[in-house]
Amino acid sequence: MAASGEQAPLLGSDLRSIPEPHATIATTLLKHNHHHDCLLDAEDADSAPAGSGTRAAGVARMEAASARLSSMERFWIFSGIFLIGYAYGLESQVRSTYMPYATSSFSVHSYLATINLLRSVVAVAVQPTAAKIADVLGRFQVVAASTLFYVVGMAIESTSSSVYSFCAGTILYQIGYTCIVLLLEILVADFSSMRARVFFSYIPALPFVINTWISGSITSAVLRITTWRWGIGMWCIIYPVASLPLLITLYSIDRRTTLRPGHKSELGQTYEDLRNWSVRFFDQVDGIGLVTLVTAFSLVLTPLTIAGGTVSHWRNPQVVLPLVVGLIFVPVFVQWEKNGARNPLVPFHLLKDRGVWAALAVRSLLNFAWYVQGNYLYTVLIVAFDFPIESATRILSFFSFFGVVSGVAVGLVIYKFRRLKHIIVMGTILFMVALGVLIRFPGGATTTSRAGLIGGQILLGLSSGLFAYPTQASIQASASRDHVAILTGLYLSFYNVGSALGTCLSGAIWTQTLYPTLEASLAFQPNTTLARAIYENPFHIVSQYPVGTEIRGAIIHSYESIQRLLCITGMFICLPMICFALALRNPKLSDRQVQEDAEDVTAHDA
Repeated sequence: MAASGEQAPLLGSDLRSIPEPHATIATTLLKHNHHHDCLLDAEDADSAPAGSGTRAAGVARMEAASARLSSMERFWIFSGIFLIGYAYGLESQVRSTYMPYATSSFSVHSYLATINLLRSVVAVAVQPTAAKIADVLGRFQVVAASTLFYVVGMAIESTSSSVYSFCAGTILYQIGYTCIVLLLEILVADFSSMRARVFFSYIPALPFVINTWISGSITSAVLRITTWRWGIGMWCIIYPVASLPLLITLYSIDRRTTLRPGHKSELGQTYEDLRNWSVRFFDQVDGIGLVTLVTAFSLVLTPLTIAGGTVSHWRNPQVVLPLVVGLIFVPVFVQWEKNGARNPLVPFHLLKDRGVWAALAVRSLLNFAWYVQGNYLYTVLIVAFDFPIESATRILSFFSFFGVVSGVAVGLVIYKFRRLKHIIVMGTILFMVALGVLIRFPGGATTTSRAGLIGGQILLGLSSGLFAYPTQASIQASASRDHVAILTGLYLSFYNVGSALGTCLSGAIWTQTLYPTLEASLAFQPNTTLARAIYENPFHIVSQYPVGTEIRGAIIHSYESIQRLLCITGMFICLPMICFALALRNPKLSDRQVQEDAEDVTAHDA
C-alpha cells in the first residue's frame, strides 16, 4: 500500500514515490511502476488463492504480462479499448435504426421482437462462458474470436436473402458483440488498480457522449443514399480496423509471455494429445457448471421475454414449463459448484458472500426498475407529452448519456477517497428520488410537465452513474484475480435478467390497464372503437387529435395514469435495491489490480 499522502497511479501499480508536482493527469494515470513488477515476479508462484487449485493459464499469463508492461503498451491497450468501444458503441446505436428496415424488407416486421429475444438469450449465455474461456485460453484469443464472430455475423446479415439467414447472422453478431463488451471490462480489470477501476471502466462507454448526437445524422445520410444493407455491411470494414491496435498489443504481450523459458504448450500434435487437452479444457472451464448455469439463465429469460405481460401467454404450458425447469436448474448449479466441481465456475464461498450476491441483486434491480418505467417511455413522450420524434429520441438517450457523464466524475472521486459503498447507496436513493419526480410529471403537454419529465430523466441518468459501474467494481473487489472475470460475466448476465423482468412486468401493467383506462376516459364521445384504435396504433390516431381538444386531453390523461403507475412500481422496486446496496462490503480500495486477501476475508466471513 502506498504511504499516506502519496498519490499512486491509477493503472494498478503500487508506486511509492510522489509524482511530480506539475505532472498532468494523463501522465499520472499511465505511469508504470517497475518496483511493483518485481513484487509480482516474487509472488507469482503463490498468488493463487488458497484452495483454488492450479491457476488458469490465461489468468497466469495476464498477470505475468501486467507485471512487465511498459507505459507505452498500457497506453496502446487503453487506446485500443477506447477505439473498439467507439466502434461497437456507434454501430449498436445506428443498428437500432436499421433493424426495422431490415425486417420490413423481408416482409416480416413482426420478427423484430423474435430477433431481439434471440439477442437477449445469446447475451446471457455467452457472458459467463466467454469469461471462463478467457481465463483458461487467454484474453487475446477471445478478443480475436469475438472480432471474427462480430464481422462474420454482420456480413451474413448484410447479404442475407431471407429472415432466417438474417437471424443466423444476428446470433453470430451477438456472440461477438457480447464477448467484446465483456472482454473490455475484464481487460480494464487486468490493467487498472482497484481504486481506479470505476474511472477506467468508463473508457469503452465514453464515446456514447459523442455518438448520442451524431448517430441520427449518420443513419439519415446512409439511408438517403443507400439501404440498410450497406448501413450494416460497412462495419465489416470499420470494426476490424478499429480492433487492430488492441489485437496487436494483446498479441505482442501474450506472445512474449508464452515464449518465456520453461513455458510449454499444452496442445500436443497427436489425436490423443488433442483429446486429452479437450478433456482438461472441459474440466478447467467447469463445463458442467457452465452448461447448467447457461441453461438456467436461458430457460428463465426466454419465457419472460416471450410472454411479456400478456396474461393469456402465461396459461400456455410451453411458456410456463421452461421457466419452471430453469428455476430448478438454479439449485442444481449451486449443488454442483458446492460438491461436484473440481474447478468451480464460482467457488461456493463467493456465492455466499454478501459482497457478491448483494452486487448481483443491485445490478438486476437497477435494470428491473428502469425498464418498468422506460419500456413504453417513447410512446408516452409522443402521446402524453406531445414531443416531436427527434426530441423524444434524444430524451430516450438521456439515461445513458448522463450516466456516463456522472460516472466518469464519480470514478475520480472514488480514486481520491478509495471507498464505494456510500456512493452506491447515495446513487440508489437518488434513483428512487428521480422516479418520484417522474411520478409527479407522468404526462402533459405543458412547459412545466415537459421540464419535470426532462429533469427526472436527467436525474435518473446522473444517479445511475453513482452505482452501475461502482457496483461492478464492488463485486470485483470481493474476488481474487482468478475469479474477477467470471464475476464480471455474471454481473453483466444479471443486467439482462433485470431487463427481462422489467419488460415482463411493465408489459403486464400496460396491457392489463391501458385499454380499460382509455375506454373509461373516452366514454363521453360516441365512437366506441376509438379506444381500441388508440391502444393498437397510438402514433397514427393521436395525430388526428391535436393538443387542446377534449379527446386528446382524455388520451393524455389515460397514458399519464398508466405511466404514473409504472413509475410507482419502479419506485417500490428501488426499496429492496437500497437494502441490497446497504448489504455491500466497503473495503478500502487498493493500488493493486485486486484487493489483498479478498477471498480469504470472504471465505472466513462465510
